[in-house]
Parts: sequence; C-alpha cells; structure tokens
Amino acid sequence: MKMKFTTLVFVAFVLSSMAPTKAEEKAACVVTDLKACLPDIIGETPPSTKCCTKLKDKKSCFCEYLKNPLIAPYMTSAKQVLEACGVPVPVCQRF
Repeated sequence: MKMKFTTLVFVAFVLSSMAPTKAEEKAACVVTDLKACLPDIIGETPPSTKCCTKLKDKKSCFCEYLKNPLIAPYMTSAKQVLEACGVPVPVCQRF
C-alpha cells in the first residue's frame, strides 16, 4: 500500500512539474515578438508573410497584448492587418 502511495505522489509531482507556470505563460506573450508586423501596422501596407505567420502563432496572446496601453492607438490598423492575414479579430472579456 505504501509503495502505491509513493508511486502516486511521484507521478503527481512529475505531471505538475511539466505544467507551465504563470511566468512561462506570460513570457510567451511578449508584444515585441510581433515586431515583424510593425511596418505593416504603422505604414498601413499589406502584411508580409512573416507578419501573418507571427500573428497566427501568437493569436492566443492577443487579449494579453490588448492590456498594454501602448497598443490602443494602433488598434484600427492592427485589426486591418489581422483581417488581411485571415486571423480572426479577438473578442476579449473585460473584468
């Protein structure tokens, strides 16, 4: 019985250590990762393939990016770039 409990504790520890922490999740959503899109958003030019690829890779981060007050002035252009890349514009919940 003690061996089963020890094994169970060990398995639980291994599984919990594999789960990403909040710091790791937050580090994955760094807005500077989208610098390939900056010329397209500021210059209102058609987005590059590199930009569209980055947007598709980081779409799970969009709501996190929107919390950054420096992003607000570029929202209209950013939405146009998202649409041009075929990436859905996020609908974020506000608390």
